[in-house]
Amino acid sequence: MIYFRGDMKIIPPFLKPGDVIGICAPARKVSTEEMKDGIAWLTQKGFQVKESENLYNSQNQFSGSDEERTNDLQALINDPEVKAIIFARGGYGCVRIVDQIDFTPLEKNPKWLIGFSDVTVLHSHLNIHNSICTLHAPMMINLMNDKRNEEAANKIIDIITGKNIRYSENHTNPFNREGVCEGELVGGNLSLLFALAGTPSDIETENKILFIEDLDEYLYHIDRMMMQLKRTGKLKNLKGLIVGGMSDMRDNAIPFGKSAVEIISEAIAEYKYPVCFDFPSGHIDRNLPLVFGANVKLEVGKNVDLTFLYDSTS
Repeated sequence: MIYFRGDMKIIPPFLKPGDVIGICAPARKVSTEEMKDGIAWLTQKGFQVKESENLYNSQNQFSGSDEERTNDLQALINDPEVKAIIFARGGYGCVRIVDQIDFTPLEKNPKWLIGFSDVTVLHSHLNIHNSICTLHAPMMINLMNDKRNEEAANKIIDIITGKNIRYSENHTNPFNREGVCEGELVGGNLSLLFALAGTPSDIETENKILFIEDLDEYLYHIDRMMMQLKRTGKLKNLKGLIVGGMSDMRDNAIPFGKSAVEIISEAIAEYKYPVCFDFPSGHIDRNLPLVFGANVKLEVGKNVDLTFLYDSTS
C-alpha cells in the first residue's frame, strides 16, 4: 500500500490482470440487463467479476432489504480475494446501511471502492474514520452502457492499475478564481454532503480542496445547502473549491434569480482560494474519476490543471 505525500491516507493496492472486482448494489435495484455490458467490459479488460449474493434482489425501489444490502457490502469488504468494489448504481440507500457496516477490515486489507452520487455517504465516512482513499467515478449502470462514458471508464482502469493521473482542461468559466493550491481532495454530491451534516459521516473540509456536484435540484435548494456549508464553517478554510456538473437545475414559478454557479460564487465571495467551475465530473456525460483522500495540486488560470500527487510506481 502507498501513503500519499503529506498525510496518512492509504491508497489501496493497485490491481493486476486476473484480480477480482466485486459488484454490489447498496441503494437502488438493478437488473441483469443493466449490468451485462459493464461486466463484459471488465472481463475483457482482464479482471474477474464477483457479483454479490443479493445483487438482483428487489424490495420496492431498493436492491433488497437493508439487511441484504448490508450483508452484500460486508461480504465483499471481508473477502480477501476482492481487490476493488464497483457499486451497481446510486439512487438512495447508502445512508440506511452505513452504520451497520464494519469498515475496519479495509484498514488491514484496503481495496478500491468506486462510485458517486449516493455513494458520497461511503466516501465521506471512509475518509473520516478509516483513512482510506476512494474513487469518485461512474458505476456499473453507466460504465459502458453509453459510449460517452468510455473515457471515464478507461480512466478508472488507469487509476486502479497504477497509472499517474493529471487532468488538463482548456475551458474556462468567468466565475473561476485563478490561483494554485495543494491539499487533500474530498467531497461528492452536494445534497448528500448536506444530508450528512451532524452525523458520524459528516465531511471535514478544513485545509482541504472540496469538490461538489449535483443534479435535478431546485435553485433555492442549492442556495440553502451552500448557506449551510458556509454557516458551519465548511467553506471558510478551504485550500480550493472544484465545482463539477450542476445539471438539470429547476426553478419555481417565481424565479430564484440566480444560476447555480452564481449561487455558489456568491457563497464563497469573501474567501480567496482558487475556484474552478464546470469541472467534468458528476452527473454529466463526461464524468472523470477523482481520487478522494489524495493530495492534489489544483491550478486555475487560462487552463485548469488537476494533478494527483502520488507516485504510483513506488
